[in-house]
Amino acid sequence: MKTVVKTYYLEMTDPADLKQSRKSDISLEVQRAEIPCPELNRFLYTAVGGDWYWIDRLKWTYDRWLIYVSRPELETWVGYVAGTPAGYYELEMQSGANVEIAYFGLLPQFIGLGIGGQLLTRAVECAWAMDAARIWVHTCSLDGPAALDNYQGRGFRLYQEVVSEVDLPQEAPGPWPGARKSAQVEQWFWRRE
Repeated sequence: MKTVVKTYYLEMTDPADLKQSRKSDISLEVQRAEIPCPELNRFLYTAVGGDWYWIDRLKWTYDRWLIYVSRPELETWVGYVAGTPAGYYELEMQSGANVEIAYFGLLPQFIGLGIGGQLLTRAVECAWAMDAARIWVHTCSLDGPAALDNYQGRGFRLYQEVVSEVDLPQEAPGPWPGARKSAQVEQWFWRRE
C-alpha cells in the first residue's frame, strides 16, 4: 500500500540544550550491551519497532546482523524495569564527531508509563559522553505519537522535514500477532505498590 510519510530530522549541538525529563514513579535502569549479540539487537528491533513499520531489517541474515552490531562505532543500550527489557537505543558515531541515535524506543507494554523521556535523556547523555559535537536523530509520521514531542521536549531542534511516498504492508507486522500493551503489565505495577 502506498503511504505518504513525513520524516523529521532533529539535532542537538550543545550539551546545555538537554532538557531533563520529568521523573517517573517507575525505576528505569540503563545498561550498555557490551558484547555484540545479533539476537539481542534483532529482538529489540522487532519488539520495539514492529508496530511502527520497522521492516527494513527483517530480512537480514544472522551474519549481516553480526557485522552491524560488531562495528566499534555502534553502541547498544537497554533500559530495564524490574529486570525486564523495557526499551533501547543504538548510538552510532559518525564522521565529524556526529552521533546518531540510530534506533530508539520502548516495548509496547512500557509505552505510556512515563519512562520514554528518561530513556531518551540517558541516550543523549551517553551520546555526549562519546565526545560528540552534534547529536542527531530522525523520526517519522509512522512512529509512536509521542516520539516527535519527546525529542523536542529533550531539546532537539528540527532542521529538516522530508515528505515521501513508501510502499508498506496493509498492517504493521508487530513482533508477532497479538503483541500489544497488556493490562497484565499495568496490573503488575499496581500490585507492587
